[in-house]
Formats: sequence, C-alpha cells, structure tokens
Amino acid sequence: MLDITLLRKDLASVVARLDKRQSPQPFLDVARFAALEAERRTIQVRTEELQARRNSLSKQIGQIKTQGGDGTAAMAEVGGIGDTLKTSTERLDSIQTELSALLMALPNLPQDDVPVGPDETANVEVRRWGTPRVFDFPIRDHVDLGTPLGLDFELGAKLSGTRFSFLRGPVARLHRALAQFMLDVQTQEHGYTECYTPYIVNREILEGTGQLPKFRDDMFWVSRGGDETQPEQYLISTSEISLTNSVRERVLAAHELPIKLTAHSPCFRSEAGSAGRDTRGMIRQHQFDKVEMVQITHPDESDATLEQMVGHAEAVLRKLGLPYRVMLLSSGDMGFGAAKTYDLEVWVPAQATYREISSCSNCEAFQARRMRARFRNAQGKNELVHTLNGSGLAVGRTLVAVLENGQNADGSINVPESLRPYLGGLEILTAPKAPQSLG
Repeated sequence: MLDITLLRKDLASVVARLDKRQSPQPFLDVARFAALEAERRTIQVRTEELQARRNSLSKQIGQIKTQGGDGTAAMAEVGGIGDTLKTSTERLDSIQTELSALLMALPNLPQDDVPVGPDETANVEVRRWGTPRVFDFPIRDHVDLGTPLGLDFELGAKLSGTRFSFLRGPVARLHRALAQFMLDVQTQEHGYTECYTPYIVNREILEGTGQLPKFRDDMFWVSRGGDETQPEQYLISTSEISLTNSVRERVLAAHELPIKLTAHSPCFRSEAGSAGRDTRGMIRQHQFDKVEMVQITHPDESDATLEQMVGHAEAVLRKLGLPYRVMLLSSGDMGFGAAKTYDLEVWVPAQATYREISSCSNCEAFQARRMRARFRNAQGKNELVHTLNGSGLAVGRTLVAVLENGQNADGSINVPESLRPYLGGLEILTAPKAPQSLG
C-alpha cells in the first residue's frame, strides 16, 4: 500500500508515476480522492473546534456550579456538541474506510530505472547464460517425453479438471529431486532458513502481500461455513504470502535484518485471466510446486538484495546447465506490489523460445505498510521494513526444461550432474519397462 502522505503532499506526482504502468484504465479516481480529502480536512478542523469549545464549556460549567449559578444552557450546548461530534466521527470513519479502499486498489510505484512500457514487449534483456543445444534429431516436447516417464494429464483432468497433472514413477521422482535440490542450494549455499507454511491462509494475510482485494478471481478459496459467497480462507498462490506475513505486526530489532526464508510448497492459481493460454502441458497449471525465496531487509539494502536474489535463482539454473536469460520487466509488465522486477527465462527447445521460470521483485515498503511490519532504526524509531520475493525456482517449469534440454533420440533424459545425487546416482532417466505378460 502506498503512503497516503505522498498523495496528500503531491498527488500529481503520484498519478504521473502510476501512469508509467500504462494501464488502460486509471488506477485512481483523482476527483473522488480530492473530494474525500477535502471533506476529511473540513470535518477534522470542525471537530477540533468543537472539542475545544466543549472543553471550554465544561470548565465554565464547573465554575458556574462552584459559584452556585445555573449551568443549564451551557450543559445543553455541551450535549448538542456531543451529538454533532458523534455524527462527525461516524462520517470521518466512513471517509477513512473509502480512502483505505482507494489506497488498497493502487499498485506500487515503479522505480526510476524501470523501463516504461505497456507489457512484455518493453522488457529489457540484461544478460544471457548458456548456449541452447543443437539437436540432430526431431525435438519432442515435455508432454511426449514425460508421458512414458509417468506424466499423466488425462488422469489429472479426471481427478480435478483441466490444468491438473498426475505424476508417477520416474517423473514424480525427478520432480521431488528438483525441489530438494533447490532447497539445498538456497539453504546450504545462500543462507536461507527453510520453512514449512500453511497452504490455506486468512483474507487479511492475502491483503498484506497484495493479492487481495484486486486478484480475488485468480484465487481458490474455501469456506468453513459452507457458504461459497462468503469465503473465509484462501489457498496460497505462492508461499511468498505466508513467508512474508511471518513478520506481520512485528517490530524487529535492526540486528535481525536481513531475514532470509525459503519454502517448498504447492501453489494454487485459478488464473481467470489466462484462458486459452498454454493449455498443453505443465507450463500453466492450476496447481504447481515452487521453491520460494523471501527476504525482509533494511530499506537501505533492498536494491542490492534484489540483485543478490536474482543471482540465487540463477545459481540453480547454472548448476542444472539450463540456458537462460535475465529480463528487467517494464512498468506495465510488473506485478501489482513490485517496484522493480527481474524475470529469469529458461530455454524451452520445443517452443524454440525462453519462458519465465523465476520472478524476483523488490516491493520496498508496499507490503510492509499493509502488514504493519517494522524495525527499530538507529534513531530508536519504528520504520517500515522492505520486502523482497523470488522463485528459486518453479519446480514444474524446471522439470519441463530438464526434460526438453536433456532429451535423447530414444526418449531417455540426460540427468544434470548436480541432480544425480538426488536420484541415487542415476545418469539417464528412462521409462520403466512394461511388466512381462504371464501368458
């Protein structure tokens, strides 16, 4: 959430920075905000005047009574002031609620070095690593490669509907190995603390990291009371939600920063706005796994921390030998809560293109303000922390990349050397042999 003080001091500047996101519709109803602010100021001034008048009358009443006089008129005026103050307070509460709703709908402000553009076409390539492999046989995609290894989309659809998959045998083992490998890299080499978090969270937790209220239609939810029109809890779309909210409503000591957390979890996304996209395979699923990285930092350190976290995600891809590129996202392609974002895109041979496999963002104080997450600064005052998050990596998309980049002509898969210890030393992944007929 943005600091309302920014809007009060220089509304035009905030609107100009929001406009860099190049949304088809303006994020803020400027006229409505200005009207609410004007009314708020008028009521607050009038309230202060009435409170001062009531205090003055109360003293007069005391003096009148001490002198044996009649304080009826003064007492009546005090009563009238009380009624007016009650009405003013109720209206002020209503205004504050509406202002809060306006603020909750505003995205974060892009940093100055974020390229301005409407969508991914304005993203800027920062660097590449690795050279895409040249194949001397027809390339198969991960669906054709994975099906003999136990990747079953038909059963996933039968159990849960489209965009769900069922993994068994070698491909399930590979999926588990990738997640464990990623966790070990982030905890043992990069200093993150491994966590296990709830997969269902309360509404205010999603409000804290910015998924609600704007992206409710992209979430799955459950209602303990059975009334689906009044959802009480939501399935997480990323463990960033629960990891970041672990510092909710806390005042941290400065020496506790940075806090570095990681978790492997399923992620649930209805993705209402992505109908018709990536319907084949595992690129876009309603349920997928991810190893998430979160850092809670001192504001002075967050820019450097973002670069560091991108490196932490890159390390996984490099160890797996997967070609990738790093993209600085444009203002129109960034997430709602991000002030600056890098995407890592891995090479997918069957599509002959790079596809997103990690997104690392600096949210600055945007989430912290919503969560009331603070630290005690050097001056002894409470100050908002900065929050950052990144994928380290999306497990399903990494599996896709390992299958396609490591494929052989016979359909077997070369296992990356760094992953072999997690598969009992296995160097080649092959389909299990069909059971012999007893006839």
